[in-house]
Amino acid sequence: MKYRIIPVTAFQQNCSLLICERTGKAAVVDPGGDVDLILDAIEQEQVKPESILLTHGHLDHIGGTYELASSFSIPIVGPHRDDQFWIDAIAAQCRTFGFPACHKFKPTRWLVHGDKVTVGEETLEVLHCPGHTPGHVVFYHRQSQLAIVGDVLFKGSIGRTDFPKGDFHTLISSIKNNLWPLGEQVAFIPGHGPMSTFGEEMRRNPYVGV
Repeated sequence: MKYRIIPVTAFQQNCSLLICERTGKAAVVDPGGDVDLILDAIEQEQVKPESILLTHGHLDHIGGTYELASSFSIPIVGPHRDDQFWIDAIAAQCRTFGFPACHKFKPTRWLVHGDKVTVGEETLEVLHCPGHTPGHVVFYHRQSQLAIVGDVLFKGSIGRTDFPKGDFHTLISSIKNNLWPLGEQVAFIPGHGPMSTFGEEMRRNPYVGV
């Protein structure tokens, strides 16, 4: 599986284009905004989007979802239903953070821990990792040892837990119990900033080092 990271919005959120190289089909993960940039990347890669995958319901991860889903008539998959209140509040999020108005939407499919989603012929495992938000999920491609972790974990840091229904201890538990068992060799795409590996964060991250 091939991937391309597309930083979007003033928050430089890492929207990801996941590509099945055998079929040319793709999934767009967390299209937070700047849909024109995402469309440019899709055209440059010459792929066919078949779904939108959402890690959680914060605006900088979902702001372009309705527009993109409508453009391609594709399903919206995720996050976990516990983040529905964030998606329902998209208009208020736009006002709070000074974003252009965004359309409200309803996911085609909510996800739970242990679910699987496909990108062409590739399979992603779903891990429910609450703490940053209660419905946050992580997508894991076992074959390439790649995880798309949203705002659960960053290089040298972790997601904020001071938003409504965030919880620090729950987030730490999600990381240590759901991510670390996948192995030190796993590389991850965070919601913001550079990539890293779980092993590097185990050794150097002051919040979750072991």
